[in-house]
Amino acid sequence: MKNKNKIQAHSAVILANVIFGLGVPVTKLLLDEWVSPMGYMFTRCLGAAVIFWLISLFMPKEPVERKDLFIIMLGGLLGFVVSQTLTAWALVYTTPVYFSLIATLTPVATMLMAAAFLKETLNGKKTIGVLIGIAGALLMVFMGWQSGSGTNDVLGIFLTILSLLTWVIYLLITRNVSQKYSAVTQMKWIFLISTIAVLPFAAPEWGQQKLFSAAWAWTGVAEMAFIVLFATVMGYFAIPFAMRYLPATTVSIYTNLQPVVASLVAIYIGQDVLTWDKPVAGILVLLSAYIITRKNVE
Repeated sequence: MKNKNKIQAHSAVILANVIFGLGVPVTKLLLDEWVSPMGYMFTRCLGAAVIFWLISLFMPKEPVERKDLFIIMLGGLLGFVVSQTLTAWALVYTTPVYFSLIATLTPVATMLMAAAFLKETLNGKKTIGVLIGIAGALLMVFMGWQSGSGTNDVLGIFLTILSLLTWVIYLLITRNVSQKYSAVTQMKWIFLISTIAVLPFAAPEWGQQKLFSAAWAWTGVAEMAFIVLFATVMGYFAIPFAMRYLPATTVSIYTNLQPVVASLVAIYIGQDVLTWDKPVAGILVLLSAYIITRKNVE
């Protein structure tokens, strides 16, 4: 049963990062044409809160200890409100390519912080595994580099780094509570507090949201629906589930799938061409996950 749970956990975190990889270019499309960063965040928070609370009505009631509820809400504020708001603003100023490049540093940051604060074992094989994963992601990003840049790449990269760090802190501080409560219980509270936190900042900008005006179009609705249903509800359901059975470092290593997914999507829709580096990058990322998660290195 333990092995079955780990297989399900690995599958969940792979699914989440594939979705998150798709979410980066979709978010960029939304921010360029349909919503402001805070309008984007409020729509995500409210939509996810409604969905998770509705799901919880059909599940057994799961009481949450007060101290655990505080950690869940704090984690939600850091891992969703702060991290994803920074992500939205980062994509206003820089390109998805730059964003994906910086995001590949997530496993390194998680591994080092877990070793420093949670005393997780840091050995040579884990280090090699992380470096192989980063090499795969960097190979794809550099080989697929295209001309053009954001409006302020330095600021965008700085915001991306802050987003990365707050996401890592979320993974670490919610590690224990993720093992105690179901993903639905965690997410309903995370998105409730997130909606409340974002509302004061989003309300003054609501009239600026093209998506919610007479100028709306189905393309914008479909893009936002993908972000709410998949990149938010499904993705944030999968992560806490995976963390019940996997170390934070292991969960973070799969972040390197995101730029690979973005590249494959670009090839499919005609924005890029298939070159030798894409499949090689995918193999390197999966190899890194295998090395880090082998039983004898956990």
